[in-house]
Amino acid sequence: MTKEINIGLLGFGVVGSGVAKILTEHQTDLQYKLGVPVHIKKVVVRDVNKKRDTDLPKELFTDSLEEVLSDDSIDLIVEVMGGTGFAKEAMERALQSGKGVVTANKDVMAEAGPELLKIADEKGVDLFFEASVGGGIPLIRTLEDGLASDRIHALTGIVNGTTNFMLTKMKEENMSYDEALALATELGFAEADPTADVDGLDAARKMVILASLAFSTEVQLDDVYVRGMREIKDGDVELAERFGYTVKLAGAAKKDENGIEVSVEPVFVPDEHPLASVNNEFNAVYVYGDAVGETMFYGPGAGSLPTATSVTGDIVAACRNLLLGVNGKRKHAPQYDRKMKTDDQKFASYFHRILVKDEVGVLTHLTSLYTNRQASLATVIQQAKDDNDRAELVFITHSISRQQHLDIMEDLKNADSVVDVISYYRVEGEN
Repeated sequence: MTKEINIGLLGFGVVGSGVAKILTEHQTDLQYKLGVPVHIKKVVVRDVNKKRDTDLPKELFTDSLEEVLSDDSIDLIVEVMGGTGFAKEAMERALQSGKGVVTANKDVMAEAGPELLKIADEKGVDLFFEASVGGGIPLIRTLEDGLASDRIHALTGIVNGTTNFMLTKMKEENMSYDEALALATELGFAEADPTADVDGLDAARKMVILASLAFSTEVQLDDVYVRGMREIKDGDVELAERFGYTVKLAGAAKKDENGIEVSVEPVFVPDEHPLASVNNEFNAVYVYGDAVGETMFYGPGAGSLPTATSVTGDIVAACRNLLLGVNGKRKHAPQYDRKMKTDDQKFASYFHRILVKDEVGVLTHLTSLYTNRQASLATVIQQAKDDNDRAELVFITHSISRQQHLDIMEDLKNADSVVDVISYYRVEGEN
């Protein structure tokens, strides 16, 4: 009979220290739920001499991964160090050695998840990764268990708190992109290098994980169409508001008989849609299932304790499996072959903002470009003229394919009367 469960913790940053805090302070609750105590046996860090605000004894810290992996008394590895190279190697070696793994690492799971899950299946151990998406929101467990009997055909949501915080400030306080980014950095929502957040890469990795689970197939990072926040131009947020929309950097994944499409991009969300009211650093994901209909999952998308809560939830699940002797029994092989849509199979409405020469016949000519591509227009607006004999036109299309949209963009850029295609957006919920 197991008398205790020992953990090897890899990393002691924001999330790692939060995990240690929860395991220490909630030990009585954990023992009640599991029937045995759960202890951190070792913590792998880069610098064992670094001063840390923790009650853990100094002798628990080591810079040797080998010391943890070779310790037979350690039952479970918890990886919260981040990054890809060393973290992936550590997880792979832990699984190969027969130890279960809990991770919060979205980068590794997006890029090497199928490979690691295959090892876990072969070795008969668990690999849990709830905290890799959505911070404290139980998205992974919901898709794997709660909605396991349903057929998910779409999900869309806000899965990056940094960009959502910035867009909230840009809308509610009329901040520029640079001002919102500076504030997000000052408050700790954005990293010193915000590229992964503002260019949509962080959200794309999370969408790979969610789409793979929702559709039981292997979605790859290269399958995701990605546009970041740098594409948002001055005046776009105000224009969206004028037409009854809110700009969100949203991830979307859809599946039908033609295959799967996954994207991350700034989109126009109707103000009445629940996602439009998700503000600041919060995340939310809308899931559409055949049986359940529409459900939304909302909560903090990052932070020490919210993310650590998800990690600890996975620790509890892994410990239960160990105690019951059923660890590694869940199989992760995809049910369906990978089949991605082409651009002519992806449909949505689009918002186009165009700067044109203010000349007779321009509007007629440009609308003919849409007609020539078999695209109909739902809205046509001419903005006020500027001082250089130019005008802005705003077109919102009915549902068209992404290929039609791309072709129209090329036609507009080649038109003599067009000075600039200022911006364009997919319109969520209008197709």
